[in-house]
Amino acid sequence: MSQNSVRISWTEEELQAKLRDIMHDIHDKCVEYGRQESGYINYIKGVNIAGFVKVADAMLAFGVI
Repeated sequence: MSQNSVRISWTEEELQAKLRDIMHDIHDKCVEYGRQESGYINYIKGVNIAGFVKVADAMLAFGVI
């Protein structure tokens, strides 16, 4: 979507690097918010909390709440 909106093109390597960075960030957030006291990583809980935090931060930044 980014490529289309600004009419740029990325090489395959650039695209793979950007995707890898996005996936690493998602994983890190899941681990951060989904780690249980036992050390188990609950990815469903982690991704839900990370998504909520992202939306809440955006709302705060725009002065909605």
